[in-house]
Amino acid sequence: MAKELWKGNEAIAEAAIRAGCDCFFGYPITPQSEVPEYMSVHLPAAGGVFVQSESEIAAVNMVYGAAGAGMRAMTSSSSPGISLKQEGITYLAASELPCVIVNCMRGGPGLGTIQPSQGDYYQATRGGGNGDYRTLVLAPSDIQETVDFVQEAFDIADQYRNPVVILCDGLIGQMMEPIEWRPVPKRDLPPKDWAACGRHGRDHHNIINSLYLDPESCEDLNQRLTAKYAEMSEKETRWSAVNCEDAELIITAYGTPARIALSAIDALRSEGWKVGLFRPITLWPFPEAALREAAGADCVRSILDIEMSSTGQMLDDVRLAVEGRRPIRYLGHAGGVMPTVEEIAEAARAALKGEK
Repeated sequence: MAKELWKGNEAIAEAAIRAGCDCFFGYPITPQSEVPEYMSVHLPAAGGVFVQSESEIAAVNMVYGAAGAGMRAMTSSSSPGISLKQEGITYLAASELPCVIVNCMRGGPGLGTIQPSQGDYYQATRGGGNGDYRTLVLAPSDIQETVDFVQEAFDIADQYRNPVVILCDGLIGQMMEPIEWRPVPKRDLPPKDWAACGRHGRDHHNIINSLYLDPESCEDLNQRLTAKYAEMSEKETRWSAVNCEDAELIITAYGTPARIALSAIDALRSEGWKVGLFRPITLWPFPEAALREAAGADCVRSILDIEMSSTGQMLDDVRLAVEGRRPIRYLGHAGGVMPTVEEIAEAARAALKGEK
């Protein structure tokens, strides 16, 4: 299959269209503005609906309405814009409405910078809205993975009736790479007989709602959601492990830093250092059992976590997974500063030598 050169954000939009996205609601914000720009031209041409909303808050509530009517709905934004969507995201999860949400992360906190970052890990995996809810979070490390995940995300969302987040740093949205448009695995999806789109022969209206004034009814909802999240954890957890079989040091990283780490690992291996990479692909559910097993191998001496975050956010999940079995070091940057191959290699050597 021939490869085509695509810019990340435009590839995200095209992937959604190819996945059958019916409706896109969004608002421009750097570094993801090319997503709605591309959608504004190409989604209507494919028979879908594009609306540039008056705000990010309006966009996510439009997603709620379209998803509630059974449409394949999507929105995208960057970090401050995703913050504004958090109330709508918890409503979507509570109402069990499928949708796809793309976050091209930029530096923060606040308005921060337009440069790439990974400071939204907590927001994506812990939830920025109220209540006990989860969104499945896929973290691609290149544009090929991004387009594959976007296409698959619509099916995942429909299968579990739950929002799915594609979490990529701004570099992935802005760079260009060759990709293949390849089919994604098809799922046996349930009918959307819950949608509020008319009776269609039923003797009742479907009602989409997240308000439960009766405490027992609200607890029943939470228990049902908890069971669904457990099923998602069992069936959807993903990770990649490279050169971990004999590694004395395991580097943990996701997104762009994971790609940089691979180059550092190649250099370190050529010097005789046994270093591997463990890359979580689903940030929630986090592959804690797989990381715990990898870190527990007799050959492993320590862990080095690398993120584009000032103090480390995935670092918490790494620590929880490792459970004190191995010492863990951290190398991070924030504000759009990227870790380099050289400093990753230097930090790895220092860890293996036991240097501070």
